[in-house]
Amino acid sequence: MTVNSLAADPWPGTVPAGVVVRPTRLGELMPVAARSAAEIAVELQRIEQVEGQLAAYRAELVAQLAVRRPDSADRQLGEPGAASPDWVAGPGREPVAGVSEFFADELAMVLNCSRTAATKLADASMLLATHLRGTWEALADGRLDWPRARALVAELTEPAGEVEPAVLAQVEAAVLPRARRLTIRGLQAAARAELLRRDAAASDRRRRRAQQGADVTMRPLPDGMAELSVFLPQRMAAAIRDTVDGYARLAKADGDEHRIGQLRVGALYDLVTRPWDTSRPPVTAHLTVLAPLPTLRAAAAGHDACAVAHLPLPHLPADLPADPPADPDRGLDPARRSDHACAGGPVGGPGCGEVAPGDLDGQPITAAHLRELLEELDALCPGGLQAPAGGRLDIALTDPVSGALRAAVTRTELERLARRGCPDHPGGDCGCPLLDRPPPTDRYRPSAAQHRFICVRDRTCRHPGCRNRAAWADLDHVVPHSDGEDTACENLCCLCRRHHRLKTFAAGWSFTMTDDGVLTVTTPSGVTRVTRPPGMDVVARGTVSVRRPAYAGLFEGSDAGADACPADDPPPF
Repeated sequence: MTVNSLAADPWPGTVPAGVVVRPTRLGELMPVAARSAAEIAVELQRIEQVEGQLAAYRAELVAQLAVRRPDSADRQLGEPGAASPDWVAGPGREPVAGVSEFFADELAMVLNCSRTAATKLADASMLLATHLRGTWEALADGRLDWPRARALVAELTEPAGEVEPAVLAQVEAAVLPRARRLTIRGLQAAARAELLRRDAAASDRRRRRAQQGADVTMRPLPDGMAELSVFLPQRMAAAIRDTVDGYARLAKADGDEHRIGQLRVGALYDLVTRPWDTSRPPVTAHLTVLAPLPTLRAAAAGHDACAVAHLPLPHLPADLPADPPADPDRGLDPARRSDHACAGGPVGGPGCGEVAPGDLDGQPITAAHLRELLEELDALCPGGLQAPAGGRLDIALTDPVSGALRAAVTRTELERLARRGCPDHPGGDCGCPLLDRPPPTDRYRPSAAQHRFICVRDRTCRHPGCRNRAAWADLDHVVPHSDGEDTACENLCCLCRRHHRLKTFAAGWSFTMTDDGVLTVTTPSGVTRVTRPPGMDVVARGTVSVRRPAYAGLFEGSDAGADACPADDPPPF
């Protein structure tokens, strides 16, 4: 027998040129090319078996960690900081019974996954560890694969909260012996039928409770698309589908050449937005333009077709390296230089260059900068870039090298500052700073300018993995105001209400933030994650940062008249 160690000893001394240090790969220990087709098939089956055994071991680990996070440590209803009694968890987000409501947040950070995925894993693990021991044993012994075990657990997770454990045991005993012979859908259908036969009333109760979680959500997708998800009763879903399909087929019969799917989407959009109905107040937008000056200059120069916002070569500084480093945090991979082209030619070609690092890195924003910015904003579209009707236009001035937010102003404020200039040196370009982040205040509540700056900087809740919009978040003092800290942008960040409560009341969590908004969060189990404000690059000193185009970066929609970021409640919430 030959035993190969997967953990190789570190290379002694300096690594020779051309040698790459990496772990030994399984395919190198057990060469795949040397196997016959039959041996490959056997190996794939072994992998499936091992994956099931690992899933059983993971379930043990998760269940044990959950036991060490009891809900007795949570704020109870009626106590300051407790969850609202009116709040209903969405599908897949219900907390595990007897476990802290914030356990899923900790597990999500440990595994670097979403809270929804962590909640589902915690549910499955606890169910396997308690009521479905037969399924867990089959999984751990390699007699059941993980996809079928997961399907059975998913089918029984919600009923487990209200049916007797004996009923679950009967359902498991009825379907587990034939689980491997059934398809995954067949296994779920069999479990559903057994559960309905033993407790029909529970099905009605679950249906009524599920209706309380009805919601509409959106998930961004590539290529400018998005997925709109509606969780609702089946009869309503069928009625909506039939209605939009009927209108789409009418349009098709009238000669519309679009695909039937596009016509369904168009019918749904028209039925929801009702553009012909002028009796309702219009919905408008609050737009924020990200404005690093070099990128705006590229747009004004007519290079808006370029995928990475290149500049004509005359705009590049003389010391720009011909071959930027391949590190994605430091620049564009040279191997990708020829993959991008614009009106002036390929990157590195005679008519186009990469976005140059600007000359405002850490320097004051002067009246000359503001006047130049106004000219470039007006060059972006006919008539100049203005606020939408009934809405608001904010302009975010970002550092062209690091991407850090320098200031956030309205178009009106920008025009006034550019027109007035420096009050100490009227009539000249003195280089004095006119604009920066809002000053601190000794009050608990942030000022309106601080609200705008932090919401523009953060855009979403800053807890790792959370994507709740800043418009629905609280502005939290990272170091509590009661500890003597001023209300300053360097000490404020957006946290949704859930993660605001977690930071304030959950034991063992640690939150720290640097002056430029880099937030570090550590769980009670010692796992640390770092989040940076969107758009901020990790730039090493002396390197070139090639940034994505931002002149078209419009974000943050809200109804007309709504605040960009609603005021947070005073302590204790």
